[in-house]
Amino acid sequence: MLTIRLSKAAMVSAIAFFETLVVLGNITDYWTNFAFVQHVLSMDTVFPETTIRYRAITNPVLHHAAYLLIIAVEAATAVLCGIGTYRMMRASRAPAAVFNSAKAMAIAGLTLGFLLWQVGFMSIGGEWFGMWMSEKWNGVPSAFRFLMIVLGVLIYVAMPDSEVA
Repeated sequence: MLTIRLSKAAMVSAIAFFETLVVLGNITDYWTNFAFVQHVLSMDTVFPETTIRYRAITNPVLHHAAYLLIIAVEAATAVLCGIGTYRMMRASRAPAAVFNSAKAMAIAGLTLGFLLWQVGFMSIGGEWFGMWMSEKWNGVPSAFRFLMIVLGVLIYVAMPDSEVA
C-alpha cells in the first residue's frame, strides 16, 4: 500500500530531522552539552557512597573524544536516515522487492540510532558510569524516550511491504 510506504519514509525522515537537530545543537552549543558528557564520565555527581567511582574518566581529552564520537554517531544516523528516506521515496511505487531493499540505509541508520541511545547512553552512561545516580546529569529518561521512538520506527520500517495496489 502506497500510504504505508509513504508513512514509513516520513517516519524515517522525522528521525533524520531529529538527529540533525541534535547534531546542530551539540555543535552550536558545544560547551553546554559537553558539560553533560564531562560530568557523566567524571562521575562527580554520583552517590558519594558508591563503590564504582573507579570507573571514572577524568581526562579532558577523553571527554572531548567521547563527545565527538557521540556527535559523529548522531550525524551518521541522520545521514543514513536521510539517504534511506530518499531511497524509500524513490522506490515508493516500485515492486515490493525493490521497495523492501530500498529500506536498507534507513534500517542501518535506525539501528545505529538505537545503538547510540541504548548502548551509549543507557548502558555505558547510565549503568557503567552510574549516570542514573545524578540528580542533575541523569540522561537515562531522555535516552529511553529516544531509543523507544527509534525502535518503534525501526520495527515498523523493517516490516516487509507488499505490492502497491
